[in-house]
Amino acid sequence: MKKLIICALMLAAGTAGYAQQALFGGASVKSPEINADKTVTFRFVAPKAVTVQVTGDFLPTQKVKMGNFEMDVPGKADLVEKNGVWEYTTPTPVAPEMYTYSFVVDGQNMTDPSNVYMNRDVATVSNLLYVDGNETIDLYKVQDVPHGTVSKIWYHSAAENKDRRLTVYTPAGYETSGKKYPVLYLLHGIGGDEEAWYTQGRSTQILDNLIAAGKATPMIVVMTNGNLAMEAAPGEGSEGLTVPSMGLPKTMEGSFEAAFPEIVNFVDKTFRTQANKKGRAIAGLSMGGFHSCNISREYPTMFNYVGLFSAALGVTDPSISPIYQNADEKLNVQFNAKNRPALYYIAIGDTDFLYKANTEYRAKLDQLGYPYTYLETDGGHIWRNWRKYLADFAPKIFK
Repeated sequence: MKKLIICALMLAAGTAGYAQQALFGGASVKSPEINADKTVTFRFVAPKAVTVQVTGDFLPTQKVKMGNFEMDVPGKADLVEKNGVWEYTTPTPVAPEMYTYSFVVDGQNMTDPSNVYMNRDVATVSNLLYVDGNETIDLYKVQDVPHGTVSKIWYHSAAENKDRRLTVYTPAGYETSGKKYPVLYLLHGIGGDEEAWYTQGRSTQILDNLIAAGKATPMIVVMTNGNLAMEAAPGEGSEGLTVPSMGLPKTMEGSFEAAFPEIVNFVDKTFRTQANKKGRAIAGLSMGGFHSCNISREYPTMFNYVGLFSAALGVTDPSISPIYQNADEKLNVQFNAKNRPALYYIAIGDTDFLYKANTEYRAKLDQLGYPYTYLETDGGHIWRNWRKYLADFAPKIFK
């Protein structure tokens, strides 16, 4: 018994020591450090390492072949070691923006131990970096404005016979106003989930700040999980701590699009919505743009505003689902005088691997005389662009 008491005391002392270290130890170096001239310095303590590199979307991209596509991926920069501390400073100022980065230590990807702010994109965890200096980055920050509410809401999917989760943003004042609000359905890309726009996309901060500035109409934003086989984001459903993957079933084979009306019906029954076409918008990035294109075409009386952000067009065999068949005929119905959307919005980066497919789709719309709004930015298939597209799209809807 005496030995057990001694062991317990030693364990408690060790735990207390560890807690004190976590509370008072602090980081041994400052990383990242944003310098006065807007260059950024990264540091990593690794006395025994042979090579240390930093990689992130603040660096020039490099081309990588992936299947039939050539994609831009973040480049790498070498850190230089001195007394066990590896260091790299960008040679030029870094433009104001929200970035992600990580280290590569002797070939192994690692997060920055000096930076507690991290982000998960599918199965990749990176650190966050903010460089201040313009209105764009200010949109992504929590400002001194009225704030909306973010809820994790479960609905029952009859199509899958399971409960599934949505992330729902209601604007400031929703709880007390008694008013009905328009709804934006905001869809993620492949490998993402209902948390992607909320975390990486900064959707709630963007909407809070745009609405507070009077630039956007107060709206409800519903962020769905486009992987119909999943209940919720990895680790948030009964499946447990599953490994996030891009190769999930029921993503781009028609099932999500076919079942989408049940989400709209649930939202209209649960929230005070303007439950008609004029009160609904749908937009998404990459796979979410693919979904938005097909959903709005399949249900032409459901959405008055459509946003395709770097949409994954022309990547699926139409024969796999009736949803993708007779696309031209459905497009004609969607754009006839009765159903034509008030806004059909297409945006993409000039080096995006889907640029050609989007150009061909716009050529079809041009040939048919169907109006759309187009935004082209620099850069590729990256969150930096998708946040910009949301910030540009949201003020244009529900006017």
